[in-house]
Amino acid sequence: MTGRFEFKRADFFEWTLRSTIRRQIRGGLRGVWVRGELPAGAAVLAPSHQSWWDGYVLREIAWQLGQPFGVLMSERQLTTFPFLRLVGAIGAHELRPALRLLQAGSWVVVFPEGSMETPGPVRRTQPGAAWLARASGAALVPVALRVVLRGQTRPEAYLRFGQAVTGPELARALQAELDLLDAELLGSDPEQPLAGYLRFTGGPSLHDGQPDLAVRWLAHLTRRLP
Repeated sequence: MTGRFEFKRADFFEWTLRSTIRRQIRGGLRGVWVRGELPAGAAVLAPSHQSWWDGYVLREIAWQLGQPFGVLMSERQLTTFPFLRLVGAIGAHELRPALRLLQAGSWVVVFPEGSMETPGPVRRTQPGAAWLARASGAALVPVALRVVLRGQTRPEAYLRFGQAVTGPELARALQAELDLLDAELLGSDPEQPLAGYLRFTGGPSLHDGQPDLAVRWLAHLTRRLP
């Protein structure tokens, strides 16, 4: 009886955490847009990491696809947020569980820069992502990821999935995808989503770019002033 209760309680906690994360994404971001070929089956995803949202955004895409998922996190983060294990977080040094996930067909996210960086070029890449891909036989996929505030009130997440590469090619391939994404952002209308990207969640609402009721009422009143 106790075992069944514990199992149901774990399921409830996982469902609550999943609902909370998805609600945060839908409330905090205008949308999540993706370009490129998403891997079918096992893959080590190697994204740039410059935003608090990055792990959540990748987790949301996996949820939408029904794709098994894991993400390597630092031991410090997992000590602070141990509940994230319920939605796929793994300690950065827990390589055997990560390999088991890959062998079972999961995506495993490894931020190759090793930590969150300020926006800009790829400064370094750690060997973990390439090692996991080589040891498991899974594809190693660079992912350019930017969460940017453009012409709306909420930031937008954009991801470019590159072609699978080998370990020595990763830094150059990730930088190339980032350069393409940055050029697209620079050359776009900031009030419109990037052309060629598929919206996974969120996106323009009826109120994006429109003043709220209080602002519209104030504008109406002030137009009558002499």
